[in-house]
Amino acid sequence: NMAAPSAPRPPRPRKEPQPLVIPRSAAEEQRLRLERLMRNPEKTVPIPEKLNEWAPRPPPEFVRDVMGSSAGAGSGEFHVYRHLRRREYQRQDFMDAMAEKQRLDEEFQKKLERNKMIAEEQTAKRRRKRQKLKEKKLQAKKNKLEQRKQEK
Repeated sequence: NMAAPSAPRPPRPRKEPQPLVIPRSAAEEQRLRLERLMRNPEKTVPIPEKLNEWAPRPPPEFVRDVMGSSAGAGSGEFHVYRHLRRREYQRQDFMDAMAEKQRLDEEFQKKLERNKMIAEEQTAKRRRKRQKLKEKKLQAKKNKLEQRKQEK
């Protein structure tokens, strides 16, 4: 495997050394990052995926650490109980939070619909008003023409 290569590989291009710049402000840090990105525009930029929201572990289907029928609670039982209780409270809090989020989402959608309806009504009202004005103008024009014909 360590045989000599048949053709010598060309040397890798050296990167030019970059001067060390310590950003003094957030704006300067942003500017430096942009400059670094734009040095090689062909290079792909990694865009991070949206992280999934945290969800509690589902409760176990089969509980293994059941206390025996002849035993009282041992010294370690309290800690087991405490962990189970904490996990259950977390699960309930999560379910409550999800329900609240869903309720707020639905309220928001209803509000959007309501605003859309109001806007549509206003638009229709104004359209009717414009049509009325247009018709009035046309009628006035016709009347004027009629009067001129009568005078002649």
